[in-house]
Amino acid sequence: MKNTIKYLILILIYLACGMKLQAWNYTFRNVVMSDGLSGLLVNAIYKDSEGFVWLGTDNCLDRFDGVKVRHYEFRGVDSGRKKRVNCITETADNQLWVGNGIGLWRLNRASSQLERIVPEKIDFAVNTLLSDGDILYIGTEKGLFIHKDGQLLQVLTDRNMLAACNRIMDLCLNEDKSALWLATVQGLFSYSLKDGKIDSWHFQENVPEADYFRCLTRIGETLYLGTMSQGVVRFDINKKSFSHAVSLGCDVISDISSDGKETVYIATDGNGVHFLSHKAQQVTRRFCHDVSDKEGIRSNSIYSLLVDDRGAVWVGHFQAGLDYSLYQNGLFQTYAYPPLFNSANLSIRSFVNRGHEKVIGSRDGLYYINEATGVVKSFVKPVLTSDLILTICFYEGEYYIGTYGGGMMVLNPETLSLKYFAQGGDGDAELFQKGHIFCVRPDEKGNLWIGTSQGLFCYNKQAKQIKHFTSANSQLPEGNVYEVSFDSTDKGWIATETGMCIYDPASQSLRSNVFPEGFVHRDKVRTIYEDTGHDLYFIREKGSLFTSTLTMDRFRNRSVFSTLPDNSLMSIVEDNQGWLWVACNDGLLRIKEEGEEYDAFTFNDGVPGPTFTNGAAYKDDKGILWFGNTKGLIYVDPKRVDEVRGKVRPIVFTDILANGVSFTGSSLKYNQNNLTFCFTDFAYGLPSALLYEYQLEGVDKDWKLLAAQNEVSYYGLSSGTYTFRVRLPGNEQSEAVYQVTVRPMIPWWGWALSILLIIGIVAFIRYYVWKRMRRLLPSPAQVVSTPAENISRKEQVTEQPETITEQPETITEQPETIAEQPEVISEQPSVATEEKYKTNRLTEEECKELHKKLVTYVEKEKPYINPDLKMGDLASALDISSHSLSYLLNQYLNQSYYDFINEYRVTQFKKMVADSQYSRYTLTALAELCGFSSRASFFRSFKKSTGVTPNEYIRSIGGTAKEE
Repeated sequence: MKNTIKYLILILIYLACGMKLQAWNYTFRNVVMSDGLSGLLVNAIYKDSEGFVWLGTDNCLDRFDGVKVRHYEFRGVDSGRKKRVNCITETADNQLWVGNGIGLWRLNRASSQLERIVPEKIDFAVNTLLSDGDILYIGTEKGLFIHKDGQLLQVLTDRNMLAACNRIMDLCLNEDKSALWLATVQGLFSYSLKDGKIDSWHFQENVPEADYFRCLTRIGETLYLGTMSQGVVRFDINKKSFSHAVSLGCDVISDISSDGKETVYIATDGNGVHFLSHKAQQVTRRFCHDVSDKEGIRSNSIYSLLVDDRGAVWVGHFQAGLDYSLYQNGLFQTYAYPPLFNSANLSIRSFVNRGHEKVIGSRDGLYYINEATGVVKSFVKPVLTSDLILTICFYEGEYYIGTYGGGMMVLNPETLSLKYFAQGGDGDAELFQKGHIFCVRPDEKGNLWIGTSQGLFCYNKQAKQIKHFTSANSQLPEGNVYEVSFDSTDKGWIATETGMCIYDPASQSLRSNVFPEGFVHRDKVRTIYEDTGHDLYFIREKGSLFTSTLTMDRFRNRSVFSTLPDNSLMSIVEDNQGWLWVACNDGLLRIKEEGEEYDAFTFNDGVPGPTFTNGAAYKDDKGILWFGNTKGLIYVDPKRVDEVRGKVRPIVFTDILANGVSFTGSSLKYNQNNLTFCFTDFAYGLPSALLYEYQLEGVDKDWKLLAAQNEVSYYGLSSGTYTFRVRLPGNEQSEAVYQVTVRPMIPWWGWALSILLIIGIVAFIRYYVWKRMRRLLPSPAQVVSTPAENISRKEQVTEQPETITEQPETITEQPETIAEQPEVISEQPSVATEEKYKTNRLTEEECKELHKKLVTYVEKEKPYINPDLKMGDLASALDISSHSLSYLLNQYLNQSYYDFINEYRVTQFKKMVADSQYSRYTLTALAELCGFSSRASFFRSFKKSTGVTPNEYIRSIGGTAKEE
């Protein structure tokens, strides 16, 4: 009876908390102007068939790919109010249509420009767009327009075009698409697509704005209408009657949509977002702004709402930009036993999973969960001496808990009582109450092995015996005992801080002198694992994964992943499909066949954090894998991986830049050889969790890993054809390919003409010389010359070297001329720069704040003394984008990046020459100390800044320059 009452109470608690529990699944990310958004008011949201999310702001159309925002301007529109985007849709032919305050627009994908459509007929606000295949329904301030087969038909609900009922705010089709429903500011109308008949219905309320319908959606035979003052109103299509829906705490409805089956999605201008059940007519979920919730929505004033095909929630605010829920495909789950326990955000160090009974150790204490009885209990200080649980082991009906600095305790699952382990000798009492217990492992003979900070213990509960191994009484290597693992032959592998030894069950002794040369027995091993093929895997604190047979006759280092750091491995486990899962301190992988097949798992797969804990990996009886993560205890069914991976979207190239300018072709000039490939997989998760691998054939020999970015750049490519490939790690289905050719400066036919021309010139010169020589050859009578003539010739010859010695002075001037060229080149893109920043300006106040931040950092940290300092490095140090820093320098300070940095270098030089301790340095050495990469750039920058050369400046302050 007691258990029945307990279960009823738990059910009631769960139902009462159900709404809140569901909300835990949503984590929102905010996108604002500093992220590239064109404005903070987001009035329309649409997701196209390719996967891009389109945002209609107060002045622009934005395209969002999960990381970057690209702008599409309304050219020729002066009024800011009329630029506001009201609606976005896509027809079956992949044409993107946009309605704003001035009319109808269509995106020309070839030119990436918005083009005005039929301005002679629609020169007023377009409020809503609805596509049905290639048919486009357009709701405007002056009636309905239907765009079909290149023809435009206008439909008026009232002959008076200016009548309020012609102001159409939203549209939807009925079930069989025979009629179109129109929500207007003066009632609900239906338009028959068969005979053109128009009917109307009005919401009978004694309120002036009662018929002001702002938005509309349909589920079955029920219409849901959002009003400006009456909340949500339902209309029964069969009964032709109105009724009020449930109150949402705010009657101003700004947007409404549905999944077409059960759920209505409602946005309010004042009380957040609500999900309404069509059947139950109850709110099943709500999202409201809470100042204490850093992962919630940023405002309750919602202007637009979209719940996309994957269930992600997109929220457009009045003045808070865009919020969207981070997408996760649900492959991994974080363990929870609602409503009593949730491991989310707990750093899990160890756990034991015995089906319905689980004991979980974290950095914040111990947790016992029994799902069969509904019992959940936590243990923290002062019950525990230490909250940091390092190891847990089930042995002889009890749980043995090893802690860091709190000894070892024993948990009785029947009484849920904790007690200290007290089976050691008198000298061991302090260890088991205040020492470090790193691992606890049972063997097949009923013994419990305990690795501690003071050696190794072997405990037998039945015999009530305990044996203590130390480096003094055995061959146990010195230091902490981190791991004890028994293989399938009952041999024990013991790893300590300074090396390894083996427990021989036959002699019941520890042996450290049995390892072959080249083994890892002298390394610090943290985890040892045996797979189904009876191979051992050793995870070291430093070094790659090491594998060995049980007899140690074959062993080697094994590469897990070419780009994975050697010291990042934490735990390892094999699934029932033969995949080896490797948890790291920066992600999770599964590999097969020496890494030829592999997969990487990130936040988008449900992994809450990239960091896994040491040795915390386990496969249960059902084949489910469990991992300890710094943000929870997570689990995955390996059989679902291929199913989920088969649903990934192919990667799409979002932009290709040649020398920083977008292009869409496949052939480039010889000097357009700096390429940037931008792409997306439409994950819409955490940008920091992005993970790709890429390869440029002809440049990269192997695939390279790319984390937390979605673009790759190559500089100074020589002429030739290049194929760029990018994919999710190990997932060939997601691969995207782009081929581009950099043409040579002179084509093959140009080289052919040049060779022919050279041959012709050489032939002509030879002929000319031959003719000249024949004319100058003396006759036999002229062969004898006078001594005076010989002397004259010698004098002419001796004068020739004087002419030759003048040549080096001319040559030495050339580097100065060449060094000046970058100054001219850098001025060429001025027009392109204006175009580049036209839609990405910072406000005056933002520029002032950023300038102050920049000056403070440069003066304090002196990054300019690094000759390799790039704008990207400086932007990263300031935690801003390179684009924002470029705008500040070029548009606000009217300086190039190099002029700005070189001014500080010149100032540093002046300080040094005034300081006597630098008097022994040459000009070149001083220039290098100030950050200049060459003597020529130093002289040029100094003269540009001061108007005099460095030598002249030093003389002006009474110094003497020391030359090379």
